Amino acid sequence: MMIRTVPRAAIKTSLRLARTPLDAASLLLPGNGAGARNAARLTIDRVDAAALRLAGQLTLDPGLIEDARRRHEALEDRKKAARLRTEAGRRESEGATRLEEQREQADRQKARAEKRAQERRQQASRERREREKQAADVERRRKESSQHAEAQREQQIAEEEPRERLAVLEAQAEAQQEREVALTEQDEARRLAGAASRAKEDRKED
Repeated sequence: MMIRTVPRAAIKTSLRLARTPLDAASLLLPGNGAGARNAARLTIDRVDAAALRLAGQLTLDPGLIEDARRRHEALEDRKKAARLRTEAGRRESEGATRLEEQREQADRQKARAEKRAQERRQQASRERREREKQAADVERRRKESSQHAEAQREQQIAEEEPRERLAVLEAQAEAQQEREVALTEQDEARRLAGAASRAKEDRKED
């Protein structure tokens, strides 16, 4: 039992001393849980586990072989965890990229929607100004037509007024003439009546 224990300790110490500079060198590599540093640590651990297994096989030490197996399983677990972290990082990066693309697309859609809304507002403003201009033109033409009609009526009244005054004067002159004729007829009738009365008186005297 002691024969195997001593080589086992010596072998582990030798392997630990052999990997110490490699571990120190790996710390200078970039990365934290991934990248070159993690890849180097995995390689060191894989070589360490392989060397330990080889030593166990050469010395027929089942403890070294079992220790190598456990280290290999732990190494596989770490490699799997590293792959999962890498995949998670990749997915996170892709998700961030998709999110950024979606945000940019949403910004572009928002900008296009705002541009279309601005164009619709400008079109509505132009149409409103055109309607107001047309309404103003219609009102102006209506006023001009009304003023023209009023001017024509005033001109017609101005033209008709002398004729109406002339007609009134003519009617007044005609009425005056008729009154004068009537007065003349009345005078003649009174004269005839007086002459007849005198003739009658003369006959009575005879």
